[in-house]
Amino acid sequence: MSLPKVLWLARHGESVANVARHKAEAEGLLMMEYPYREPDVPLSELGKLQSAAMGKWFAALPEEDKPNLIYTSTFVRTTESADILVKNAGLDIEIISDERLRERELGIFDRMTKLGATEKHPDECARREHLGKYYYRAPGGENWCDVILRVRSFWDEILEESAAANILILTHEVVVRCFRCVIESLTETEIMQIDRESDFHNGALLEYRLDETASKLKPVRDNFLPEM
Repeated sequence: MSLPKVLWLARHGESVANVARHKAEAEGLLMMEYPYREPDVPLSELGKLQSAAMGKWFAALPEEDKPNLIYTSTFVRTTESADILVKNAGLDIEIISDERLRERELGIFDRMTKLGATEKHPDECARREHLGKYYYRAPGGENWCDVILRVRSFWDEILEESAAANILILTHEVVVRCFRCVIESLTETEIMQIDRESDFHNGALLEYRLDETASKLKPVRDNFLPEM
């Protein structure tokens, strides 16, 4: 197994579902409204600008520091982000989609606001509060451990196949957090503390670089938003 030389984990640009969530929460609604299946949710106009900004940031890097492998989730908002990024970075490389990088499935809480979840499923919310969101699995959904299992499967493949590469992975907020658990061997307590401190922003990057003396990837840039 060989570690990549550089690894970037990026969250897709803002989506229309992100906009709908902010609107629904602000208006005290129980549900978010948008006409798409979860896998088909596209970027908002701001999300397109954020993805272009990521691309321009990569365009300014030295050639030896640019990505030579790009992976995305299979969801439209990540593939759109990747297409815009590649165009603005001037990269001529294949974009590979992998279903293991998809968003965490929320099950019965899909499209609900916090208020909606509390009003419609109070018993499940109490159970989630007791277990904590790392281990709690909503009916029909996934917990963080489920996502970590698929991230670990993906990561093991990368280590077998992509030695000395510069890898960019465009995915979703919880998936970025779960990669941190796998790469940095973080505990539940450690990753939940990171999650409480701030959101991982739309259009943001987490960058690791290989420390050859320690034979490990070390984070050098976290939750970094390129200027638009």
